[in-house]
Amino acid sequence: MDREELLKRITADPNIMVGKPIVRGTRITVEAILDELAGGISEDEILEDFPELTPEDIRAAVVYAQELVAEQRVH
Repeated sequence: MDREELLKRITADPNIMVGKPIVRGTRITVEAILDELAGGISEDEILEDFPELTPEDIRAAVVYAQELVAEQRVH
């Protein structure tokens, strides 16, 4: 699955989770997934905790975060 396809899994709607980016069709935020990964939680454990997610959803969250960081510039 390429980056564009992965990014289609991430949506934001001001009426869902206060507009935070989420995995499409869920109320699971990109932030929650990244927080789990940053805390050392394995992908398998995340999938256990959030059975509605797929490995591609986790990759999509990481790709989304990478895209945001790539756009940032320090002045």
